[in-house]
Amino acid sequence: MENKNTEAITETDQEEKDLLSGKLAAHLAALLTIIIWGTTFISTKVVLEDFQPVEILFFRFLLGLFALLVVCPHRLKNVSRSQELLFAAAGLCGVCLYYLLENIALTFTLASNVGMMASVAPFFTAILAHLFLKSEEKLRLRFFVGFVVAMAGIGLISFNGAKLQLNPLGDMLAVGAALIWAVYSLLSRKIGEFGYPVLLSTRRIFFYGILFMIPTLFFFDFQLDLSRFGDMKNLLNLLFLGLGASALCFVTWNFAVKALGAVKTSIYLYMVPVVTVVTSIIVLNEPITWISAAGMSLTIVGLVLSGH
Repeated sequence: MENKNTEAITETDQEEKDLLSGKLAAHLAALLTIIIWGTTFISTKVVLEDFQPVEILFFRFLLGLFALLVVCPHRLKNVSRSQELLFAAAGLCGVCLYYLLENIALTFTLASNVGMMASVAPFFTAILAHLFLKSEEKLRLRFFVGFVVAMAGIGLISFNGAKLQLNPLGDMLAVGAALIWAVYSLLSRKIGEFGYPVLLSTRRIFFYGILFMIPTLFFFDFQLDLSRFGDMKNLLNLLFLGLGASALCFVTWNFAVKALGAVKTSIYLYMVPVVTVVTSIIVLNEPITWISAAGMSLTIVGLVLSGH
């Protein structure tokens, strides 16, 4: 009898250890994703000299899809019609609409405004998850306090002493992008519950995202000019955006959402402006101000508060 009890306790302890190690891996995956996404502005800035935003978007996800096909050429089998619709919706939201809205917003308003507005995605994710996902944890006061603190920090980072300039159309498009990302987070959470390998699920999402993107190319003067890839600067930066920021990061992000939930994972988005500032200091030798330092500190505090 004692042996059976001991074995049961041992199995329970092992399950708890496996659960903790799985969640630790998910947190590390989310952190890696944010570190890469926070540094993409440098590559995008370089490539924008020869490519339009929509061209960068299309080529990076095409590269990402090709990379996922090479890494895992297996088919995703036994997908039901309702599941296929969710994959299509995730591709439409997370790949096509989110990035298009963000890029269009940048043509109407300041980059600092877009960065600030896009950072409300965790708030939208929490509200939508509370309304539509029973599997997510209940919202607590700490989450909202953390949100306010983080947004204050992101505001300091984004504007860094500059005067706030509201541009209604561009700002609303940026808010719309944040809402679309929140919808994508919920969709990827539901897709995670299907039990399919994350890599294959992400590949399916990319396929639909590119499919929905193709009709929009005709409205943005898309050029297929492949000679631009002959410039090593363009090629290397697009490879980073396609293989790293798209293929790798969407896999790690979807893995984190599957393990931690949509709300807890989305909180890591608060760190994107912090990573961007740190990267600009290291790579571009930009000076750090007391305002941006205070903003980074507040953002990290907000993340910790929201995540507990």
